[in-house]
Amino acid sequence: MQESYISLENEREVVEVPVSTAEFRNGLKIEIDGEPYVIVDFQHVKPGKGGAFVRTKIKSLKSGNVIDRTYRSGEKVDVPELEEKTMQYLYAADKDRVFMDTTSYEQVSLNEKQLGDSINYLKENMEIKVLYHKGQPINIDIPMFVELAIAKTDPGVRGDTASGGSKPATVESGAVIKVPFYLNEGDVIKIDTRTGTFIERVKK
Repeated sequence: MQESYISLENEREVVEVPVSTAEFRNGLKIEIDGEPYVIVDFQHVKPGKGGAFVRTKIKSLKSGNVIDRTYRSGEKVDVPELEEKTMQYLYAADKDRVFMDTTSYEQVSLNEKQLGDSINYLKENMEIKVLYHKGQPINIDIPMFVELAIAKTDPGVRGDTASGGSKPATVESGAVIKVPFYLNEGDVIKIDTRTGTFIERVKK
């Protein structure tokens, strides 16, 4: 297996190919049997007897299926060659989401299972990076943070900024987020897409 270096723009860093289990982290994209996956959870295990290993949960970037995989500590894994295209999210069509290349006007569709939790943060006309593998669109690279307006929530409580309580709010993408009591419909909030949690209110 040949050692080489490639630049993965979506990881915003240079990643050694192949990567060692010591470099595993959530969000790292790896290749298994020629298919691209992303690590969604991992745990380094040092048993009392036997060699250390890494237990992982990985999600197929093509099908959205999540599988368990165990690696020996120090084992190396290939990284897929992925191409990114900046596209615009257009609309939902049943269980598919349609994106358009703003240069060629080519339209591609990805289904709910492929998109996973990323589907909760899409709004019309949002620019997004669509991932291609071997010429086929397979998934999107959602930003770490998105800003979305609150479409529906109970009225805010004036002055209630320090109680630490929260209430559910439906944002414009359709996702339900826990937000502080003082927020109202129309407020724009920053959301961490990795956890689906409220970060802060965006000043207008």
